[in-house]
Amino acid sequence: MTQALTFLGLESSCDDTAAAVVRHLPGTAPEILSSVVIGQTDLHAAFGGVVPEIAARAHAEKLDHAVEAALANSGLGLRDLDGIAVTAGPGLIGGVLSGVMLAKGLSAATGLPLVGVNHLAGHALTPRLTDSLPFPYLMLLVSGGHCQFLVAKAADHFVRLGGTIDDAPGEAFDKTAKLLGLAQPGGPAVEREAALGDAKRFAFPRPLLNQPGCDMSFSGLKTALLRARDALIAEKGGITIQDRRDLCAGFQAAVTDVLVEKTRRAINLYRDLAPNDPALAVAGGVAANQAIRGRLTALCAASGLHFVAPPLALCTDNAAMIAWAGIERFRAGHQNDFTLVARPRWPLDATAQPMIGSGKKGAKA
Repeated sequence: MTQALTFLGLESSCDDTAAAVVRHLPGTAPEILSSVVIGQTDLHAAFGGVVPEIAARAHAEKLDHAVEAALANSGLGLRDLDGIAVTAGPGLIGGVLSGVMLAKGLSAATGLPLVGVNHLAGHALTPRLTDSLPFPYLMLLVSGGHCQFLVAKAADHFVRLGGTIDDAPGEAFDKTAKLLGLAQPGGPAVEREAALGDAKRFAFPRPLLNQPGCDMSFSGLKTALLRARDALIAEKGGITIQDRRDLCAGFQAAVTDVLVEKTRRAINLYRDLAPNDPALAVAGGVAANQAIRGRLTALCAASGLHFVAPPLALCTDNAAMIAWAGIERFRAGHQNDFTLVARPRWPLDATAQPMIGSGKKGAKA
């Protein structure tokens, strides 16, 4: 397809209600005509994490407002669109269902094509939206719910090289913040404290570095921090502000070390494909962490890879990435009918073995 395509994207997989309009004419850079994100941080603040039922109700209440705002900001109406893309999974099922049902309704009312998008593909294709990165590239998807190394070969073809077997880094950051009495979301809070701490004070483990391959584990690291905190409380009757900062710094350093070493191994596997323009891209909420970005940038410079990190606003959940992924999938011949279903779990690489610890509900990734 050589004509311009303009898609509305909907995203509601966790605690951000988002809508966006993206346009692309082949041979030119994609344009984000509008991007609206309505957060839910205040709704969940008292609970120390996202409450699925509260999130689902908020999505149901706000999705239509997000769509109205996105269309108004783009200066377009529904008649000006070429398609509707929606996150169909993975994610909190109530929120995903809200988005899918609204997208179906809009498609039925307008006759516009409907494209269901894997939320992870939205993140994985973001470097093509922001930097027109050519395939194949190495992708580190690192967020609150997922952490994977992927080789992006096409808009509908991803090969997983490894991933977390338990907690994702973002989840570990959130739990660490909760253990230390910091505000949610935990990633930014821990990063701020770590900037003022001594990363060498506590000897935290670097899980699975003694094991081959690119798989990771962060659950044990979180437990190590809990024990260090409890030891301080037993010794002193509590923890000081500096104790908290040092704990955060040590935790962040351990996560960063693991990510960098595993990325080094993933790069070696990726190079076997002999890409003409080798590149590493990062996306997902944890990719906003400046300490992690800095180390990965240095690794790429030493390894001869181009490093791509989307703007911070496009690293966290947003609908522009969903609209773009919808355009890419539509051009690749993918389109859904009204049997599209919301999926709580949806591995991006369907041929890979399920990650260890995937639980009773199916493959983690």
